[in-house]
Amino acid sequence: MNIAKILNNNVVVVLDEQQREQVVMGRGIAFQKRPGDQLDERCIEKVFALQSDELVRRLGELLSQIPLEVMTACDRIIELAKERLGKLQESLYITLTDHCFFAIERQKKGAVVRNVLLWEIKRLYPKEFELGQQARAILAKRLGVELPEDEAGFIALHLVTAQLNSEMPEVMHITKVMQEILHIVKYQLKLEYDEESLSYHRFVTHLKFFSQRMLSRTVVEDDDVSLHQAVKENYRLAWQCAEKVARHLVSNYQRSLTTEEIMFLAIHIERVRKERR
Repeated sequence: MNIAKILNNNVVVVLDEQQREQVVMGRGIAFQKRPGDQLDERCIEKVFALQSDELVRRLGELLSQIPLEVMTACDRIIELAKERLGKLQESLYITLTDHCFFAIERQKKGAVVRNVLLWEIKRLYPKEFELGQQARAILAKRLGVELPEDEAGFIALHLVTAQLNSEMPEVMHITKVMQEILHIVKYQLKLEYDEESLSYHRFVTHLKFFSQRMLSRTVVEDDDVSLHQAVKENYRLAWQCAEKVARHLVSNYQRSLTTEEIMFLAIHIERVRKERR
């Protein structure tokens, strides 16, 4: 590998066989080097071969401004998240690293930012929140900085964002809608959710993608009318509850649900209702 650009002593840009830029990271990797020089491959700690040239440019810009140890810690967090959650957006390398760096800087100055959605995040995204807690432990061990629990919630939202292919404000909006629907179902049917149950987790997963579609105005077209009628007749209470959710969404978000969407909501509501009655 030959150096195309030096960002700092620890980060360089190289060109691959297709002449696309890659960001290469390693302690002292560019010390006393110039563009055109050969890299010492023993110094390479990480190669970022991202699909988008724009992401490569933004990552290189970020890495030129933050300490190497912050990036390596965040890289470990992302690899752990990929193992647990599956494929994540590549932009997570930028968004999560940037967030963690500024969170660390804020903590050192004693400036704590409260996470107003922390309670909802714990309940709605338990896997992501647990990864957020592990991220706090990784940062504490590697960097000696103890971040507050609020940051586990913020990190969890970044992981949700990377799964949904959304932006952070949209994910916060999705979380709000999910919480509103869960409250309507809970009080309409007088339920106490079993948050460890499979039906609850399926319901929350459905609500996550349902809320994203609803906010983006993506419509699920009606399909089998006979199936709609069968669900309506057999799951009467759940259907009425789903209709109440639909009225709430029209009133608060000016979004009308198709009968197909009401049907799928009713099916998930019925599963939760049966389990808790």
